[in-house]
Amino acid sequence: MDIAELKETLTNYTDQQRRALVFISLIGVGLALFLFSTSRGSAEAQESPIPKLSIAPVAKNILVHVAGKVKQPDVYPLLQGSRVADAIKAAGGAKKGVDLSDINLARILVDGEQIYVGYQPKVVSSSKGNSSKKSYSGIVNINRGTKAEFDSLVGIGPVIASRIVSYRNQNGPFMSIEDLLKVSGIGSKTLTRIKPRLTL
Repeated sequence: MDIAELKETLTNYTDQQRRALVFISLIGVGLALFLFSTSRGSAEAQESPIPKLSIAPVAKNILVHVAGKVKQPDVYPLLQGSRVADAIKAAGGAKKGVDLSDINLARILVDGEQIYVGYQPKVVSSSKGNSSKKSYSGIVNINRGTKAEFDSLVGIGPVIASRIVSYRNQNGPFMSIEDLLKVSGIGSKTLTRIKPRLTL
């Protein structure tokens, strides 16, 4: 059927039939547009990936006691993995003139430990004849003691004293006096002999 025949056919329809035909045509076009839009929207929804929510890990805090010659000695919460230098900084830093060379500032902290800054051992002077000698006496704190203090213990010479301080700097504070057995050169007999002069 060509356009001329279509026009002639339309002229034979009544006005009511023409309106019905136009109405049906509009419904068809609207239905086609609706189906096209919904199918396109579902296709786009399937193509777009669902975003994944990433949950950042919660950082864990540890408590460290900073004592001694710092500006604000106290217990401080620090992030796990913090260093000794971070703990001293949290306490306001060391006081003027304090020597930090005996402290391993790069060591990673553990929960519940104590950092003691500027520990000074007691010095007792003893003189024999014309010569004077400085010696250390009293109780030695194994987490604060210096090489000279450990050297003053019976059976602990300067070499083993250096090993004790080096072990403490590398591995952190001793959790018990028996932990000294982990230091090379200290056996159970030696520990029993020096134990009365040790404290934690």
